[in-house]
Amino acid sequence: QVQLVDSGGGSVQAGESLRLACAASGNIRSIDRIRWYRQATGAGRELVAEIERDGSTRYSEAAEGRFAISSDNGLNTVYLYLKNARLQDAAAYYCYAVIGPTPWGERRPNIWGQGTQVTVSS
Repeated sequence: QVQLVDSGGGSVQAGESLRLACAASGNIRSIDRIRWYRQATGAGRELVAEIERDGSTRYSEAAEGRFAISSDNGLNTVYLYLKNARLQDAAAYYCYAVIGPTPWGERRPNIWGQGTQVTVSS
C-alpha cells in the first residue's frame, strides 16, 4: 500500500512563489506516475501537472509556464513549484498516485494525498 502526505501550502501574495511537496511511503515501486490536482472553493478538482517514473512531465494548459513538477529519488517525493502566483491559484492542492497493476495483472487502487491549502492575496 502507498501513503501520500502533501505539504508546503500556505499564504502568499500575488507574484510570489511557493513549493508544494508530496511525500510517498510504502510500496513506492508500485507508483507509475504522480499527479497534482487542485480544487478551488466551489469548483471541481482539476489536473495541474503530472510526472512519470521516467521523469517525463505534462501540464494542463492553465499551468503551462508557471508551474513546474519534479521529483527526488524516483517518485519518493514529488514537488510542485508555483511561480508568480495569481489570485486564481488559490485552492486546495492534492497529489495523486497512479498505481500500476500487480505482477499478476490485478488492478490496484490509486491513492490521494490529504491536500494542502494555498491562499493568494493581492
